[in-house]
Amino acid sequence: ISLLREVTARAFRRSRLGPASPLRCRRRAPSRRSAYMLERVQTAVVGGGVVGLAVARALSRSGREVLLLESESLTGSGTSSRNSEVVHAGIYYTAGSLKARACVEGRRALYSFCEAYAVPYSRCGKLLVATEEGELAQLDAVAEKARANGLSGSGEALVRLTSAEAARLEPEVRCVGALHSPSTGIVDSHALMTALLADAERHGATLALGSSVVGGECGGSDAVAGCGAGGRVLLRTADGTQLACDEVVNCAGHGAPRLAAALGGMPRSHVPAAHFAKGTYFALSGRPSPFRGLVYPLPQQAGLGVHATESVIELVVTDG
Repeated sequence: ISLLREVTARAFRRSRLGPASPLRCRRRAPSRRSAYMLERVQTAVVGGGVVGLAVARALSRSGREVLLLESESLTGSGTSSRNSEVVHAGIYYTAGSLKARACVEGRRALYSFCEAYAVPYSRCGKLLVATEEGELAQLDAVAEKARANGLSGSGEALVRLTSAEAARLEPEVRCVGALHSPSTGIVDSHALMTALLADAERHGATLALGSSVVGGECGGSDAVAGCGAGGRVLLRTADGTQLACDEVVNCAGHGAPRLAAALGGMPRSHVPAAHFAKGTYFALSGRPSPFRGLVYPLPQQAGLGVHATESVIELVVTDG
């Protein structure tokens, strides 16, 4: 019997108010029978990173039956656990863009979630520095963009600093001018993902680890119509299991474009292009952090430049 059959059957049996705990079923070698097995679920979320966990939580809280499919043996083992854990304020994106709105509203919602679910975080602030006179105009442009994105008031508005004022905030920083972002912070990404998973399962979501989705068919195709189980999307996993779903949310991270392309009937215009960027991380050990908060240069053409951030554990210097 396939893993998906185990977890879907268990999902129907368990109470929506039952205790939250990760479901870690051991995979069995696929049998001839499992290659033709068909299961039915209302909503499938593909990808158990922070985005997939947040989506599964939101959908399960809305009353949907949710199955979260993760290809690895644990959640959040990809990009979600390989980043600087910075909670960005929303100062770089074009005003009115989806990225700008999502960053500003998401930051506020994230801090509220951390307070409600005891997720460790720190609203430590961020210093954006100009290291030469020719960069001061760019500081002003960043401040204007932040205002256009809705950052206002004492807790959010960027504050323009002279070199002396910046030195009082960060004595180890040398600059000709700076902006202070009081709402930028850091979060414990692992604790965040644990809390998202726990609340999703508390509301009835089921996690299937080691369940790699390799393809499928979108509604309207002969394969979906002929499966006999209803649903608008038919997913196939690596062990041959087929899953008929009313809706599928693709949260597969770096693999999201590949998964979208593997779904028959998906319009090519809806398949996103993949654009990869690499960051290099160095941890400072053996001494206290020289900084009180986060320190960034002005953004570069291909990234945010070499900057110093802090996690809830240690100082991290990032190139990216």
